[in-house]
Parts: sequence; C-alpha cells; structure tokens
Amino acid sequence: MGSSVMEDKDEAYTEHLYCCGAVTEVLKFGTRNLHSGNQPKVLFLIIPGNPGVVGFYKTFMQTLHQTLGMRYPVWAVSHAGHCVPPDTMDMIEDPTVMAAGDVFGLNGQIEHKLAFLTEHVPRDSRLVLVGHSIGCYLILEMMKRDPELQVVKSVMLFPTIERMAATPQGRVMTPVLCRLRYVAYLPIFLLSLLPDVLKTFMVKLVFRGLRSLDHSTVPPTVSLINVDTAANAMYMGSQEMLEVLERDNFTINQNLDKGGVELLRTLGPMQWNTYKLHLCFTMEPVTTGALCSIIRRSRGSFQRETSDCVVEEFVMPSSWTQERKWLV
Repeated sequence: MGSSVMEDKDEAYTEHLYCCGAVTEVLKFGTRNLHSGNQPKVLFLIIPGNPGVVGFYKTFMQTLHQTLGMRYPVWAVSHAGHCVPPDTMDMIEDPTVMAAGDVFGLNGQIEHKLAFLTEHVPRDSRLVLVGHSIGCYLILEMMKRDPELQVVKSVMLFPTIERMAATPQGRVMTPVLCRLRYVAYLPIFLLSLLPDVLKTFMVKLVFRGLRSLDHSTVPPTVSLINVDTAANAMYMGSQEMLEVLERDNFTINQNLDKGGVELLRTLGPMQWNTYKLHLCFTMEPVTTGALCSIIRRSRGSFQRETSDCVVEEFVMPSSWTQERKWLV
C-alpha cells in the first residue's frame, strides 16, 4: 500500500490482500495509505451488498469522490472471498486457520470488516459508512460490536435489515440458496472454462435489456462466473435468509442519538423490502440529498434497484457544501 504520485488524483486503485485469512479486494479513490504522513482523518467506506464485488460501485465511488472535491478518500472493501484472487494469491491464505472460523458466512463477514478497519484504518479516523443492501445490516452489527468506532455518519442505501426471507424475493430465493445452490455449481464451473472475451460477450448480451448500462459493471459481473466466488456469495446469501430476522431497533436508536444513521428511502417496487417506507427512519438528512443525485448519475452501480425504483429526492434546507460540518 505504498504511496504514489498518482495517489491524490481521481483514479481508481485496486488492491488484493488477505483479511481474516481470506482474499479481499479493496477499491480506493484518493489516499491509499491512511497510516502514512499527514493523511485525512475522514474515510468514506462502502460496505457492499451481496455479491460483495467492489467493482459494481466504481462509478458511484468516483462520483462521490468528485462531489467531495477529492478531499477525502473513498474506499470499498469486498466481502471475504467475493473476488477472483490474482495469480499470485489463493482464495484462502491458510486452510488450517480458516477451519477455525466461518469467514464466508454472515457473522464472519461482519468480523472481516471489523478486522479490516483494525488492520488498515487508524483508530482515530472518523468513518462515514455507506452500506448497500445487506451491507446496511453489516454496518449495524459493526457499530453494535464495536461501539468505540468513530462513526460520524452511516448512510444506508436500499437497506435489507430485517425479515429477508419474508420478502417477495426472499420467498423465492430462500429455498434456492439454502437447499438448491449446489445445483448451480456445475453450470457455473462449465461457464468459467470459457475464454474471458466470450464471457464478456454473454454478460453484455444479458444486460442489453437494461435501460441504462454502466459498462464498468461488466468486468465485476464476469468475475462472478467463478465457482469459488459464486459459492461464497450464495453461502452468505443462505445465511442472510436464516439470520436477518427482527430489525435491531436498539442499535439504531443508540446511534440515532449521535445522528449516526440515515436510511435512504425509495419509492416503487422493492423486492427485498416488504415493509417499505413505514419502517424507514429519516433524521436530519445531511448527505442523503447529495447521494440521491449521485445515485442518479451512477445508476449502473445499483442497476438491480434503480431499474425498478425511483429514488426519492429530499428537500435539503441548505446546500451540500454548507452541511458538511460533521466532516470538519
């Protein structure tokens, strides 16, 4: 994670590392090493949905980084094992260590994010956590398990934080993920044998019906045509169906007192959010209005949601620039 003359420019930097013994991909805009020199004390960290492939968030992150005037680093950390390791690395670092824990499961992914922060982010750094889908659940658990984290804001995009198996999509996916996922391994393996150019063509063919396509999402989609990556994502999904039950009101209320939680509301069909708007808590929107605009400009990062949903615009009492006092 050495410094570079290109570090402060608005260019994406990708790093693969081991965290909790599993390969992890980190996508960075801005500062690459928070431990070196006089670095910003604020980090915007994206916690992805499932599959937790950080490439899906590239356009969103770049737009957010630009909106912040490129003053603060914007990082995204993949879920453990939700990436194809480079040729010099394996999916797991030490099988004997991995046997002692379940890093690819839902609980393991939460501990994985906390371990990443411990290893790669100074303890006194102030965090703006941006969660997407199941990433919102992970953020709530992270704040619950480590209340000393310096979280100044957590923004939850299309949150799935309760009763996932009871949602329309959940009723379909629960039996698939919990009992039938093994059936998918063979066709995924056979597809993985195809050359990358053919896999890319197939992905673009599938995406051709989308109203808008961010072409930066094609490579991360191709990366999912990998048995290990797909199996890890489906395994995590199976645990989501079984373990994401009641909403954690206690943790939410604990952090509301600090002004630390915002849930971005949406309008329209929400296949993973049965209870829709009446379960969304919206307090003093500070970043939400800007994030709404950013999502509109980077729809490809959230194609599954924004193809069916219209993001609700919030009326902001003052401009984005004026309301960034919590970053000072």
